[in-house]
Amino acid sequence: MNRLDITEKIISTKVSKGIKWSDVADKVGLSKEWVTAGCLGQMTFDAKQAKVIGKIFGLTAEEIKWLQVVPYKGSLPSSVPTDPLIYRWYEIVSVYGTTIKELIHEEFGDGIMSAIDFSMDIVRQPDPKGDRVNVVLSGKFLPYKQY
Repeated sequence: MNRLDITEKIISTKVSKGIKWSDVADKVGLSKEWVTAGCLGQMTFDAKQAKVIGKIFGLTAEEIKWLQVVPYKGSLPSSVPTDPLIYRWYEIVSVYGTTIKELIHEEFGDGIMSAIDFSMDIVRQPDPKGDRVNVVLSGKFLPYKQY
């Protein structure tokens, strides 16, 4: 058994029971974005959170322990994503990555946007021409230190 086995069981149970990520997040008490990432094997749950997830998805005590192990993050099945939705994010970074970098450096200086001290919000934005996906990414700026 490994973390990927648990992720697959969670997804399978979600589909078979018609569970929504937002409902899981409400029960855990965190954002739907973070809880979904955790359920998909990208974040570590503490014991209390893992127990809630375990109850929702019918996990065994051993499987609940796996939710508390630090995962290998950033695990896409290929270097260039083939899933159309994920590929669009890859395309956004390919096309606008240098622009984002330039504008962050111009505004903040030499450093990076944290993906650790970070939050994300994904919401539906109604639009008469077709609903839009509104994604807000917020990461702490971390300047490079001189030494």
